[in-house]
Amino acid sequence: MSAKLPPFDAADPLGIDDLLEPEDLAVRDTVRGWAADRVLPYIADWYEKGELPRIRELARELGGIGALGMSLTGYGCAGASAVQYGLACLELEAADSGIRSLVSVQGSLAMYAIHRFGSEEQKREWLPRMAAGEVIGCFGLTEPDHGSDPASMRTHARKDGGGTSRSSGAESGGDWVLNGRKMWITNGSVAGVAVVWAQTEEGVRGFVVPTDTPGFSAPEIKHKWSLRASVTSELVLDDVRLPASAVLPQVVGLRGPLSCLSHARYGIVWGAMGAARSSFESAVQYAKTREQFGRPIGGFQLTQAKLADMAVELHKGILLAHHLGRRMDAGRLRPEQVSFGKLNNVREAIEICRTARTILGANGISLEYPVMRHATNLESVLTYEGTVEMHQLVLGKALTGLDAFR
Repeated sequence: MSAKLPPFDAADPLGIDDLLEPEDLAVRDTVRGWAADRVLPYIADWYEKGELPRIRELARELGGIGALGMSLTGYGCAGASAVQYGLACLELEAADSGIRSLVSVQGSLAMYAIHRFGSEEQKREWLPRMAAGEVIGCFGLTEPDHGSDPASMRTHARKDGGGTSRSSGAESGGDWVLNGRKMWITNGSVAGVAVVWAQTEEGVRGFVVPTDTPGFSAPEIKHKWSLRASVTSELVLDDVRLPASAVLPQVVGLRGPLSCLSHARYGIVWGAMGAARSSFESAVQYAKTREQFGRPIGGFQLTQAKLADMAVELHKGILLAHHLGRRMDAGRLRPEQVSFGKLNNVREAIEICRTARTILGANGISLEYPVMRHATNLESVLTYEGTVEMHQLVLGKALTGLDAFR
């Protein structure tokens, strides 16, 4: 006699939760509960005003639940699995992409760079406070004229042997002086530390820059129509003098920043599905209660076709994210596979949001529902940390062996 099948779960039609361990579910529930309590009641107002007024408070709370640098080990970090970090990203972006961006930039870019490429002194100085949310970090790579082509960055650092700053790290030989500009930097104007990448005579190097260093400023970027509940800034470096100990000693060249981006893109693979899930759930609920022609619109074939297609792409995307997470935990995740995930999941998430908007009709543009907010946020997620075209070319090169970037 065959075993009785479990009932169909509309919230988990593929049974993906069966792949998760109790610890995974506990992480997910913790982050989901925090977002429901501390973000969802306020996010529409923050988005409409174009501000994130409680960012320092939120950062400390996120540190309190272990969400900052959570997949890193030691130095106060949670040491969570890649899958657990991904689940956290999904739940945070289901609240808002800006909240997930705060966590991603803090943990997967700024903290990850210091953790992987920093000196022991740098790790001990910054990581425990960043993991606790006491210090917010930012990551300076993109420039006003150079985004997809970081090798052409103009920010530069020169050695100055006549400096008087005391050096105590792996590097020696005088100070570094940084000049340049970075653009579209999440957390920039509220950061206590910036990881800045610059051209040097040796190649691209990373620098740990306390933001109170003379010559450093971070004017906030206003008038955004996407990621409005997120702090976005320019970084200006005007003869910023740093000791030799400020340079990240363990990497030279673009391998450094690109490996950080790959780690952050992995979080986006999960996060985009959070925005998609929120929009899909809104569409389902609306379709079951909104009546036209004497019946709920969810009872019409065209609406059900939309919902079915949305569900297929949503849960395929979650399954893909889970697969990539297991590969990362096994040490087998390649950058090309991360590009595969970001390209697919963000693109499909945007389509899910747009389809959900059609089901909600005119109500779909109202901030009483999350759909348009998610859709506009995802327009930024689509192009930051690698545009669609760049990820297509990464995969194209992997598939053909031919480099089409130039």
